[in-house]
Amino acid sequence: MRLARLALTSGIACSVLFGAAASAQTTDASGLEALGDDALVDELARRYDDALAASLDNNVTAANDSRHLWALEAKVQCAIALGYMKSSTRDAPSIRKCARAHDLMRRQAPPPVVQVAPPPPPPRRPDFCSDSGLVTVFFEFDSTEIQPDAMTILDTVAQQTGVCGWKALAVVGHTDQAGSDQYNMGLSEARAQVVAAALRAKVPAATQISVDAKGESNPRVPLADGTRSPENRRVEITVK
Repeated sequence: MRLARLALTSGIACSVLFGAAASAQTTDASGLEALGDDALVDELARRYDDALAASLDNNVTAANDSRHLWALEAKVQCAIALGYMKSSTRDAPSIRKCARAHDLMRRQAPPPVVQVAPPPPPPRRPDFCSDSGLVTVFFEFDSTEIQPDAMTILDTVAQQTGVCGWKALAVVGHTDQAGSDQYNMGLSEARAQVVAAALRAKVPAATQISVDAKGESNPRVPLADGTRSPENRRVEITVK
């Protein structure tokens, strides 16, 4: 019998918690009792070492389960069984209690419930993202050229289109009351096309842009026919 294994001092250590010995892996009490004396001493000592290591492990002692209590019970009962074996006596009750407590000690606590955080709320749309928003680009008399300040306006529209997620824009051209209806219809169409082309170069590629022309039929400021009006020479951009 390997009586040297029966030195039950605080110096007994286990290199791995609940260490799996390369020797016999018998875990139940009946299996232990069926072992020869030397093998039984080895198994009892291994269980004692496991229990001692567990009782000193902060992760076990601080856990919200009963492993620490079973480690203390296994340490006591395995020590009693080993004490009997030192005098060549097999104490069946302490062997069974050692096996049972060690088995319960090895049972891992259930994994913690993972709390899944709710998805963050969608980002708040800026106040300027009103889908009924209107932008107006003004033109010089009888001109289709976009002025520098108007280009700044188009840059802002393009930026807002991306931020606000606008999918489609409507571009509608207008003229003042100077000139014939036919001429003004063509002029308003040309202005709308110029603005639409400038927008297409700036907005996200998937943005749809429709073009329409009203000529002098829908003035911003109603005036007598033939009147020049800078407020009516315009292209209006709206969100569809």
